[in-house]
Amino acid sequence: MINDKIKQTNLLQKTIKNMQQSKKNNKIKAFGKTDIGIKRKVNEDTFMLDDVTFLVTDGMGGEAGGDIASQIFKTTTEEILSVAKKKAHGDTKQTIKNIFSESNKRILKCVKENSKLKGMGCTAELLILVEQNVFIGHIGDSRTYLLRNNKLHQLTHDHSLVQEQIDQGLITSSEAVDHSYKNVILKAVGAEKKISFDLIKGSVIPNDIFLLCTDGLTDMVNDTFIEKILNSNLELSEKTEKLIEAANLAGGHDNITIILVEPEI
Repeated sequence: MINDKIKQTNLLQKTIKNMQQSKKNNKIKAFGKTDIGIKRKVNEDTFMLDDVTFLVTDGMGGEAGGDIASQIFKTTTEEILSVAKKKAHGDTKQTIKNIFSESNKRILKCVKENSKLKGMGCTAELLILVEQNVFIGHIGDSRTYLLRNNKLHQLTHDHSLVQEQIDQGLITSSEAVDHSYKNVILKAVGAEKKISFDLIKGSVIPNDIFLLCTDGLTDMVNDTFIEKILNSNLELSEKTEKLIEAANLAGGHDNITIILVEPEI
């Protein structure tokens, strides 16, 4: 099942420790990097930059194979995109649905075949640019942000226990920062047979910058600092490095993965 009132907004690997990638074509500049952080021994995040498609995943399950779940989602995305690119007039929303659905099936199949992997899954931020439109698939507590007119906007809504409690007025945002259950997520790829995720559509205007990131960044660095760095005159790669550095200086409790995307309209 999908949250398929499509949200409209005009705001709009193998196990590795650290990896970065950049791309630039006539219409898009992008840079991505993953960092293991300070506390973790394994990097369960992964990311992908492919033409107009950008992906960040954060594996869950620890020894139960969070890194495997992340890699399954990435591989599935690559395979489905390869088929979709051959079609003259593809349906972007359907492509995103197919990626989430098939990734979910493959992760569950993997767990069924190996009981030691029970509990593995991943969050996912999948962004696809089509001319002056952006499509985002979102599940879990990784996030997609938009910097527009020097203001930072969080486009996605965390699928987490603390966010649910904030929404219900049970706790405040400041109380959520150090909440004992802040890492409990309510939705993930591989968690249920019927996957439920958010599908967001919006427009793109000149000077927009999109940020896709795992909670290894947002748990350590506040939105005010992120906005400041994204508004700086640094290159995308330098902005990414500054954000990762700040997360590690704040404790680096988790893997940190960031993609910055700047469409050139």
